[in-house]
Amino acid sequence: MNIENSTSTPEELMRSRYDAFVREDWDYIAKTSTCQSIEELKTSPKLEWLKLDVIDAYDDIVEFKAYYRENNKISVLHEKSSFIKEHGMWKYLDGKLYNSKIERNELCPCGRGKKFKKCCGE
Repeated sequence: MNIENSTSTPEELMRSRYDAFVREDWDYIAKTSTCQSIEELKTSPKLEWLKLDVIDAYDDIVEFKAYYRENNKISVLHEKSSFIKEHGMWKYLDGKLYNSKIERNELCPCGRGKKFKKCCGE
């Protein structure tokens, strides 16, 4: 992935990093971060990424929810990420994690179109 084409805003960079997590492109993720090494990323748990929702994006902050499946259980990563511009390119700086869960009545992130409680949340 071409880093320079995906760094015009923090939100675009965050979306491209999500795509890189889906593809397990550890090199791209490490190059677009100030704090993540390829070694650290390669040892992270194997997750099946399902869906990305951007909640808010302003200045150098992007808040999002990324839904994933691990060991047949669907969960959500809710983070408010901070980005910094270095040498003309945006990079991930750090993030604040929130203790969020998938609500029973929201659409299931698996994409079947059912409510979570009647789908993967059973």
